[in-house]
Amino acid sequence: MTAADSAPDGHRGIEQRRREALDRLARDIDTWVATADADGEPTLVPLTFWWDGATVWLATRYTNPTGRNLRASGRVRLCFGHTRDVVLIHGTARTLTHEELPAGVGDAFTAKDGWDPRGSGPSYVWFQVTPEVIQAWGTVPEMADRDLMRDGKWLDRGD
Repeated sequence: MTAADSAPDGHRGIEQRRREALDRLARDIDTWVATADADGEPTLVPLTFWWDGATVWLATRYTNPTGRNLRASGRVRLCFGHTRDVVLIHGTARTLTHEELPAGVGDAFTAKDGWDPRGSGPSYVWFQVTPEVIQAWGTVPEMADRDLMRDGKWLDRGD
């Protein structure tokens, strides 16, 4: 079920949107990653990701703008889906080297897409993004209650 399968008024309930958001995180391969430097200059790039059920894992070079911005501020926004069925995550990122990567993360990341950043050289580092806010909406009627998570906690019906 997607936004197109919603109620006649175009509104899906929070539980449906949460299920669909989690499904998107499990099956999608790429996400748009938005960061900014200290001067506020934005950077927006697509990156492969892996969702471990609680956090999003990314890998990129520590020397490119996205890597530099993530290391400097730790602030990131991730966007999944398309404009009529979007999942948006506002989160904080922590940087890990290949040696600091928890067991199983690299293999799970590689299994999802087929690309293994561990073989792409030492300039690649990992970023573990912890969601603080997760939003999902597909149509205007869903905008008012688009928050699924606030302050790192899933919202229940009626929040």
